[in-house]
Amino acid sequence: MFASIGSATHAVNKVGCMHIVSSLFRRAPAQFVFALLGLFCFAPKCFAQEPPYFVTYSSDLEEPGNLEVAFKGAVATPQYGNQFRSGTLELEYGAKAWWTTELYLSGQNTAHDTTVFSGWRFENRFRPLFREHAINPVLYVEYENLSIADRSLLEITGHDSKSDLLLANWQGRLETERSIETKLILSSSFHSWNISENFIAEKEISAEPWEFGYALGVSRPLAFAASAHGCMWCRERFAAGAEIYGGLGDSNGFGFKATSQYLGPTIAYDIPHGPTISFSPNFGLNANSIGVLYRFKVSYELQQIFHRRSGDKRGQ
Repeated sequence: MFASIGSATHAVNKVGCMHIVSSLFRRAPAQFVFALLGLFCFAPKCFAQEPPYFVTYSSDLEEPGNLEVAFKGAVATPQYGNQFRSGTLELEYGAKAWWTTELYLSGQNTAHDTTVFSGWRFENRFRPLFREHAINPVLYVEYENLSIADRSLLEITGHDSKSDLLLANWQGRLETERSIETKLILSSSFHSWNISENFIAEKEISAEPWEFGYALGVSRPLAFAASAHGCMWCRERFAAGAEIYGGLGDSNGFGFKATSQYLGPTIAYDIPHGPTISFSPNFGLNANSIGVLYRFKVSYELQQIFHRRSGDKRGQ
């Protein structure tokens, strides 16, 4: 898998990608996004039809042989803390029609502090039922190797709180958490609507208890049928929705007590012959949560990055 990702990166632009990864940890996310946009302009695109979620997963998997390159960022100022700007580079590859695999590299910059590389994740998603059903399940498993200086907030589990974000970066880098995260993803489509539910169970590879969380999302494109004429601002290029997510305690105390919860609208715009840009302001719903967390994502899908054999059919 890692060899495949390396080959894919070379196919896009080996030198450019190395510069981008380096920029992720040395510069603010804004500069990284502009570098990423510049890279994407020179690659063939396959338009993705994914719901505009940041935390919630739907049953959509990457097309076999396609690679999605994305940058996902978050900006927030915790109460009594300094503003942070986190960034995660995502490389998502469609290994099979029923299997998508992904590598994440994360870093963050905190005002009046430092910029740090916080770690990596390796994710796999499996769809046991190939055909569409009323409810489409997906099984998710991920290995995480992250320092507690991480600010990516790709999910909320256990008793995660805004107070966890007050540590200085040098303190957070002293401790690395290695954990296994699993999700049960359920997703349904009704006409043009998508409704997705995720249940999360995470276990640090130590004596720590299991931690739980959830994410719920609903979305739809603003227009379901494509316009007869190509245009820049057609409604079908936009998708909108909402997410709610948060922690559910741990195996020593399941529930909403002493957890953080977030709710926010989402919107995505698919630029013609360019990347898809998504944005979401997330609002904390209780005292343990950050007041406002701004999320954004820039993603670009590359078609058939490897020469596939003619006998390698969809669904094999």
